[in-house]
Amino acid sequence: MLARMNVAAKVLHSPATVGLEPFDVSAIVTEDDTPVDNFTSEKQQRLLTEPIYTSWSGPPPDANGQPRTFVAAANVGMFSTPKEPPIVPDVFLSLDVALADDLWKKEHRTYFFWEMGKPPDVVIEVISNREGAELSRKKQRYAQLKVKHYVVWDPQGLYGDPMLRVFELRGNRYVPMRRAFFPSVGLGVALWDGVYEGFRDVWLRWTYPDGSMVATGLESAKVERERTKAAQELADVERKLADVERGRAEEERGRTKAAQELAKAAQELADVERKRAEEERGRTKAAQGRAEEAQELADVERKRAEEERGRTKAAQEVAEVERDRAKAAQARAEQLAAKLRALGVDPSGDS
Repeated sequence: MLARMNVAAKVLHSPATVGLEPFDVSAIVTEDDTPVDNFTSEKQQRLLTEPIYTSWSGPPPDANGQPRTFVAAANVGMFSTPKEPPIVPDVFLSLDVALADDLWKKEHRTYFFWEMGKPPDVVIEVISNREGAELSRKKQRYAQLKVKHYVVWDPQGLYGDPMLRVFELRGNRYVPMRRAFFPSVGLGVALWDGVYEGFRDVWLRWTYPDGSMVATGLESAKVERERTKAAQELADVERKLADVERGRAEEERGRTKAAQELAKAAQELADVERKRAEEERGRTKAAQGRAEEAQELADVERKRAEEERGRTKAAQEVAEVERDRAKAAQARAEQLAAKLRALGVDPSGDS
């Protein structure tokens, strides 16, 4: 039976048309609202659809480098023709298709091959019991429908090893793939031992070419929060560094200003010292001039003293000559007086 399940699609451009006349789908039962799965399968299906829309950027671009559309859904019936019974995979991923705007219209409510123009690219079945015939009847049916990649996940090991089987369609039959990666899709699948929605188990997840998991919305949000927190911490560090650099720049400007003021003061001091030296040279020159004038005056005074001494000596010599002359005159007078007295003449003139 078909379980009713909401389907979403990431619409990047309109899907290719196939030129077929629309079929009358009024009599087709697309859903009957009967639940068919257990809690674990329901969570597993959501883990394989929700990340496709929250984290995956889409398949590789087309030949013109343009993005491509895709649809991922869980528990949605696939109708190859109006007369064939539907097959309901647990999960499918179909590239280069898009959902119509009005999903409530009967012709848009499920995956009609004639509407989409192609089968899905990947179909995934999660084995919960031995009644689904995932490795026999369903496998053969998907090969007839030309589904390129078929994945069977047997979490309970009901069919033994391996628990994860991945097939690729070659001709009309599936052959096992050595690596669980689909190049045309740009995704692969892998098992992950972790906690999803509060439950630890081994889950099947989509992977990127490097093997990393396609994140769930919560994981992406957590990564984004951590990235935001890291960015905020980095911004805080950069802001603190900027403050330090600003403080350092202010200190540097302060040091530069202080150095400039010191240089200015040193220049002013040098100017004062130069002026003082010039004044000192002027005073020294003036003192030298005064000393020279004093020396000249001393020379003049010395000459004058020498001349005075010369005049004094000459006067002394004249006086000495006059004394000698007076003595000679006195001597001659006395000689004459003696001669007169000898002749009986009184030299004094008394009779």
